[in-house]
Amino acid sequence: MGLAVSDELLMTAQPLPTWRRRGQRADLEHLEGLVKTWNVHEIVLGHPKQLGGEIGPKAVEAQQFAEELTRALDVPVVLWDERFSTVAADRALIEAGMRRRRRQQMRDSVAALLILQGYLDRRGRGGGA
Repeated sequence: MGLAVSDELLMTAQPLPTWRRRGQRADLEHLEGLVKTWNVHEIVLGHPKQLGGEIGPKAVEAQQFAEELTRALDVPVVLWDERFSTVAADRALIEAGMRRRRRQQMRDSVAALLILQGYLDRRGRGGGA
């Protein structure tokens, strides 16, 4: 699970270490710790829509996870279209000259950063989710 946080001015996203999912309880406990540590007021969750924008099985899973997060952490969750974020992350890592094995390790973290930065950029321009 790729993770990122923003600065206090909500202008830039910074990656956090990737979290290897360990089950719902452990995942929620880890995320709760991050919410407290980073003083998180809102969670932006990637919404993996299909290429044409349709809601497929993975997007439904994300919606259900968003509901679980909202209940467990008492923090609003925004679903953000993540189409192409993994491709963009991979491209950025290739352009940085990163080897294949290292790219695989970094991909989710960079994708999370791109998702959050896209959200922050839209929010900064006065747009909504």
